Amino acid sequence: MTHILRIEASIKGEASVSRKLTDRIVARLTATDPDATVTLRDLSAGVPQIDSAWIGAVYTPAADRNAEQSRIAAYSDQLLSEVRAADTIVIALPVYNFGLPAQLKSWLDHLARRGETFRYTESGPEGLLKGKRAIIALSSDGTKLGSDVDFASGYLRHMLGFFGITDVRVVAADAMMFDPDTVLKSAEAQIDRLAA
Repeated sequence: MTHILRIEASIKGEASVSRKLTDRIVARLTATDPDATVTLRDLSAGVPQIDSAWIGAVYTPAADRNAEQSRIAAYSDQLLSEVRAADTIVIALPVYNFGLPAQLKSWLDHLARRGETFRYTESGPEGLLKGKRAIIALSSDGTKLGSDVDFASGYLRHMLGFFGITDVRVVAADAMMFDPDTVLKSAEAQIDRLAA
């Protein structure tokens, strides 16, 4: 049975273009695999930033954590378990000020744990979350996917690859301010061509 993890990051609620794209992506995936299950992780209300207390918590063995460390690590561990359980990760990527929303960056920071999502070897880093697929639903008002000022999609793709997720597809509703109807229709057509 396929398990889909859906990550939402837009602060625009129902007006969010990236959320409309992820709606369509998940509908497409579940239509072709009716037995698929979906877990939603909505980051829009914010994600705690990592700090020194977080480092102390997640790198202390679970049996040795104090109550506060257990509380801090529980949130991060839950995010990690959701990603591990997923076969396909559908990620909303609204571009804010040429980059990722802060809450999406914080989600990645919680996942970037040596020995959990990556390890260092003599030949360099190795991602530990292999065999998963990611579909990124990028939306932007003015930033064109792959342009010199697109600091969002390359970073997200790099981090997924760092974790071992190299099967990544980007669906883009980019530079929407110039021709929103045409751009949105193009993104919907990209979704309709996605393999199940």
